[in-house]
Amino acid sequence: MTAVHPRPASAGGPGQRARRARSALRTLGFLSPWLIGFCVFFAYPLVSTVYFSFMRYDGFAPPTWVGLKNWTYVFADYPFFWPALRNTLWLVVVMVALRVVFGLGVGLLITKIKTGAGLFRTLFYLPYLAPPVAATVAFVFLLNPGTGPVNTLLARAGLPEPGWFNDPAWSKPSLTLLALWCIGDLMVIFMAALLDVPKEQYEAAELDGAGPWQRFRHVTLPNISPIVLFAAVTGVIATMQYYTEPLVAAKVASGVIGGSGQQFEPGYPDRSTLTVPQTVYNLGFQRFDTGAASVVALVLFALAMVFTALLMRRRSGFMPAED
Repeated sequence: MTAVHPRPASAGGPGQRARRARSALRTLGFLSPWLIGFCVFFAYPLVSTVYFSFMRYDGFAPPTWVGLKNWTYVFADYPFFWPALRNTLWLVVVMVALRVVFGLGVGLLITKIKTGAGLFRTLFYLPYLAPPVAATVAFVFLLNPGTGPVNTLLARAGLPEPGWFNDPAWSKPSLTLLALWCIGDLMVIFMAALLDVPKEQYEAAELDGAGPWQRFRHVTLPNISPIVLFAAVTGVIATMQYYTEPLVAAKVASGVIGGSGQQFEPGYPDRSTLTVPQTVYNLGFQRFDTGAASVVALVLFALAMVFTALLMRRRSGFMPAED
C-alpha cells in the first residue's frame, strides 16, 4: 500500500496569511514609537518646509502660491544669504577640523600623563560646562582690543594686537578659539576611545621597531577611526546650526548688549559673524517671511546632507576600507 502523506498547507493559505499579518502588526507595534517620532518631528516639518518655500506666508494671512519667487529672492536679492553661507562653510571646514585635531591631541596628552591626570581632565572639561551665552560674553571681554587682558599681554610682549571680534579678518578665528576652549566633550570621547586600544598592538609595533608616529598612524588611528568619523559628522551638524555664539559675540563686540530701541547690524563686524541659521531667524521671525526662511532652511538641510554623505564614504579617510 502506498503511504498517504498530509498535503502541506499552501504558502498563501488563510492560516499563513494570518500569521504574517500578526507578525507585521507586532513589528509595527515595536517600531511605532520611532515611526511616530519620525513623522511628527522630521517628515512633517520637512514636507511643510518644502511646501512653504513656494508660498508667500507671513504667519497671519493664508499662504498664497508664488512659485519660485522665494528662491529667486534668497539667491539674488537677499543681501545676507551669500555672506552667511560663506561664513558657515568656513566654520564647517576650519572649526570642525581643528576641533577634531585639538580634541584628539588633548585626549592623547592626558592619557600619557602619569601624575595629576584627573586634575588636567577636569580643567579641560570645565569650560564645556559653561553656558554658551556666558562663555561667549566672557571670551569677548577677554579679547577686547582696547581693554582686554589678552591684548594687554601681547602689547607688553611686543607682539601684534589683533582686533579679534571687532575685526572682520579675526572674527571667525576668534569664534574658532572659543570652540577650541570648549573642547571638553570631544576630549572625553577621544580619551575613552584611546584607552580602549589594545595594548598588545602597541607592544607588537614596538617589537617591530615602530616609532611614536608609526604607532599612532598604524595602531592608534585605525582603532579610533569610527570615533573620528563620529566627531566629524556631529561637528558638521552642530556647526550647520551655529547660532548663539556668533550672535552674542557680534552684539557684545558692537556694544549692543541689551535693551529696546538699539540698532544692531547682523553679523558684526561687516557680516563676518553672520551664519545661515541667523538668516533663517531674520527672515522668519523678524521679517515674517516664512517662505524665504523655508528656502534657506532647505539649503542648510541639503548642505548638511552633502557633508555627512561625503564624510560617511569609506574613502573619505576616516574609516579604513574593508578588504
